[in-house]
Amino acid sequence: MEFNHVPVLLDECIEGLSIRPGGIYADGTLGGGGHASAVCERLSEEGTLIGIDRDSDALEAAQKRLAKYPCRKIFVKSNYSDIKGILEDNGINAIDGALLDLGVSSFQLDNPERGFSYMNDAPLDMRMNRDDALTAKDVVNGYSKADLTRIISTYGEERWASRIASFIEEARKEKPVETTGELTDIIKAAVPASARRTGPHPAKRTFQAIRIEVNEELERLEKALEDFCDVLATGGRLCVISFHSLEDRIVKDVMARRADPCTCPPGIPVCVCGKVADIRKITRKPVIPSDEEQEGNPRARSAKLRICEKI
Repeated sequence: MEFNHVPVLLDECIEGLSIRPGGIYADGTLGGGGHASAVCERLSEEGTLIGIDRDSDALEAAQKRLAKYPCRKIFVKSNYSDIKGILEDNGINAIDGALLDLGVSSFQLDNPERGFSYMNDAPLDMRMNRDDALTAKDVVNGYSKADLTRIISTYGEERWASRIASFIEEARKEKPVETTGELTDIIKAAVPASARRTGPHPAKRTFQAIRIEVNEELERLEKALEDFCDVLATGGRLCVISFHSLEDRIVKDVMARRADPCTCPPGIPVCVCGKVADIRKITRKPVIPSDEEQEGNPRARSAKLRICEKI
């Protein structure tokens, strides 16, 4: 398959980054290079793009796509939570901007062999980095009912989490659950018919939860946001696109804490804790896609963009 990912909120991200032609910018979720292409278009030969992704296919596709641009390009197979180590390895002290698109790429969703989608029957995988050991099959067949319930409830915000975990437990007593199709059928059987008539696909939340667990997405996100704020140069901006409430809550909380770190009790006339803000929020409320973008790219519908700037 061709690696293709329609960049969400592209114009809003590029405007938010306020790119300087000779600056250093990091795309922590490079994907097929959609957002990165727009960044590179605005960089001169003195500018630098650091492209980070866990997926070897993404890095290969992005290198080809970005080859035509004259700026310096550094490609790194890693997790964006390793940004400080990546910069140290490349002799870079600070960056002028960064972008994190926390969504799963269209290539990963649409490529059946990756096992991300409940719309195709494929081996249960869901690894963004196929060198990682843990797969969705391991989670579904190896985790206890209690752990499955916790994951599906917490990461999927699924009201039927306990029932779905029970159905998975019963199914795997007969044989291991090996494909996305098998798991989807189990979930459909577990979710009452009345609940399946409205809302998203009944497997959507459970698949999201298992994917988050396999890739340690939320565990790494808060650290990554703190580290990206740390490595921004003065005036540098961080743009973060999230796709569900758990991600957005973490992004919102980290930015709020960095913009107002004071821990003094309410009512004290003068701050005595000594904690000073090092960022300011550019977006008071998250930016969402236009009606036109949502119509043209249904996967953009849940996207939210938050932007902050180093002070």
